[in-house]
Amino acid sequence: MAKKTTSLGAVADINVTPMVDVMLVLLIIFMVVTPMLQHGVSVNMAKASNPRDMQAADKEDAVLLAITQDGKIYLGSDPIAPDQISTVVKDRIAQKLDKTVYVKSDQRTKYGVVVSVVDNVRAAGVDSLGLLTERRELSHAAPPPPAQ
Repeated sequence: MAKKTTSLGAVADINVTPMVDVMLVLLIIFMVVTPMLQHGVSVNMAKASNPRDMQAADKEDAVLLAITQDGKIYLGSDPIAPDQISTVVKDRIAQKLDKTVYVKSDQRTKYGVVVSVVDNVRAAGVDSLGLLTERRELSHAAPPPPAQ
């Protein structure tokens, strides 16, 4: 009886196991890194029609104050008392060339709280103060027809 031997040639199927492994590792990396990308406390900022772009506010070493709806104040993501703002901000900007402080506030925050924070920041001796807002989306509705 003759023994039939078959030789295995190249397999035409793609091995997806290494690709799946790499994708799972990337997924885990993105899941871990994404929460760290947020800079400071998130608030529902007021909307403005023509805001200026302030790219420096997104830098990691930017001095960013956030005021929540209930009046709590955060420097970065650390809570801060209103009476400590000027001393802490003065310490943060002492060694920096760009002495700009950015303030973002919830749109429902009381106006007096925002004014007192701005006053305390100005007392720290900052060169410029940026008030952060969001860009208002304009509706592209057709204008009404002219009256005849």
